[in-house]
Amino acid sequence: MIYICSMELRQLRYFVKTAEILNFTEAASMLYISQSTLSQQVKQLEEELNTPLFDRIGKKVMLTEAGKLFLPYARQSIQNAEDGQHLLEDLQELHTGELAIGVTYGLQSLLTRTIIEFSARYPQIKIILTSGPSQDLLEKLRQVQLDFVLSFTPAQKNDLLISQTLFESRLSLIVPVNDPLTQRKSVDIKEVETLPLLMPSKGFNTRSFLDLVFEKNKIYPDIKMELSDISILLQLVATGRWYTVLTTASLVGQTEVQAVRITGKEMSRQATISWPANAYRKKAAIVFAEMLQRFGGE
Repeated sequence: MIYICSMELRQLRYFVKTAEILNFTEAASMLYISQSTLSQQVKQLEEELNTPLFDRIGKKVMLTEAGKLFLPYARQSIQNAEDGQHLLEDLQELHTGELAIGVTYGLQSLLTRTIIEFSARYPQIKIILTSGPSQDLLEKLRQVQLDFVLSFTPAQKNDLLISQTLFESRLSLIVPVNDPLTQRKSVDIKEVETLPLLMPSKGFNTRSFLDLVFEKNKIYPDIKMELSDISILLQLVATGRWYTVLTTASLVGQTEVQAVRITGKEMSRQATISWPANAYRKKAAIVFAEMLQRFGGE
């Protein structure tokens, strides 16, 4: 068992960053230290472990077998130390600290409302927001680069992730506010087939879900455009030339478009929050999640 003092923890951070970059010069620059300092600290760590962690062949740097095996333990040691620090920060009643949140594009609007209230209550908490496809965000979560992820990925529990349902959001036809369809309480899923659609890009969890819905209902949608930015997609729908299908949660704060209920089976999605399975949950993250759940329920 390795005893980690402040110097050794710094060495572990240096090792992990170098292992991720595989370039001593770039890693040193990102760590704001000189390359010689980085090399010296890594060498001291290798001497303490009595085994080389990197193979240095010319200008190329590669992890040795020992380095690959040691990397997850180094990351966990760093995480454990940070968890202890966060625990102490929580004792200060959320007067300091930061919150790293991952959010899929379909939940950005709802998240904005939560951020506004949370920041008003706890102005000293720094929020770092990362948006992207669900699978990319969940991978960052597995590497403990985020505190939690908000997405429409089905709830799961395994050795790396634990997720829970926050609320359900129904799939709806999104139309401009002055469109005749706004006078209707609902539309049948088959009617969607006749409309010019804008859709989230392939690879997004929402798009994969919609493709399955269309396939089950034998719908062959007229897709005119695919976009990776939901905000731009909704702006285009507001022009009156196109329609889209999204969850109602995507429309929070939108005034130029309106949701019309789509009838049919399996038209609801579950918004979930995912946490690293073995990491300490910050008090700030728990409070934020409770706020989000309340807004989602509304």
